[in-house]
Amino acid sequence: MYDETRPHRTAAVIPAAGRGTRLGPGAPKALRSLGGVPMLIHAVRAMARSRAVSLVVVVAPPGGAQEVRNLLDEHALPERTDFVVVSGGETRQESVRAGLDALPDTITSVLIHDAARPLVPVDTVDAVVEAVRDGAPAVVPAMPLSDTVKEVEPGKPGEPEPVVATPERARLRAVQTPQGFDLATLVRAHERIAVNGEGATDDAGMVEKLGVPVVLVPGHEEAFKVTRPLDLVLAEAVLARRRATDVY
Repeated sequence: MYDETRPHRTAAVIPAAGRGTRLGPGAPKALRSLGGVPMLIHAVRAMARSRAVSLVVVVAPPGGAQEVRNLLDEHALPERTDFVVVSGGETRQESVRAGLDALPDTITSVLIHDAARPLVPVDTVDAVVEAVRDGAPAVVPAMPLSDTVKEVEPGKPGEPEPVVATPERARLRAVQTPQGFDLATLVRAHERIAVNGEGATDDAGMVEKLGVPVVLVPGHEEAFKVTRPLDLVLAEAVLARRRATDVY
C-alpha cells in the first residue's frame, strides 16, 4: 500500500502494441488516423492534459519503438509532461508490465489507458487520479448499461445461442480507462496473476484476484473504445464537435 511519507506522483502507461484487426487491414489500431492525427497521439494528449500526470509511457509494438518515438516528436505535446517509449510484448499483460518496469522509483500511482480510447475527457482522468490519491488501491471509470444483457451458452458463430440468465442491469457497469492504481498494488498483481481471454484487457480484474478492493467512479460517454469502423465514424463526429466549440 502507498507510503504516506512519499509525495504523490502519477504516471500513465498506454499499451499500444495491438493490431486492432476488427478495424480491418492496415496500420495498427493505435496508429489509425482520427481527425488527421493518429489515435495514439490523441490518447497521449488525453493523459498529458491532466496536471496530475507527470510522465506518460507509451508501449510500442515489438520492434516499433523508434517509429512511435518519431510519431511523438512530430506532434505537439504538453511541455510539462515527460514521455518515454518502450517496446511491448506479445500479450497485453507483457506490454503493460514493460511499461511498469520503465517507471522511475519516484512514481507512486499509475494509470493504465487504452490507446483505442482517444477522447476520454480530462475530468475523467482527474477523477481517477484523485480517488487513488485519496486512498483507493484500484479505481475504474464506468458507465451504467443502457441495454439489457443476457448470459448465454456460447455456440458456433451464426448459430442461435440458448439464454442461461438475465443479470440485473442496475447492478452492472461497463468499464472504461484510464484505470488507476497504487503502483505497488498493480506491480504485485502482475507478478502473481496470469490472465488470458477477456480478463487480459482489465488490469483491475487482476487486482480483484488479489482480494484487493476496486472502486468505480463515473465514466464518460466520450471515453468509448474505437474498435470497429462505426466507432471511428462516431469518434470523428465527437472530435469535429469539440473543434467547432473549442473544447479540445
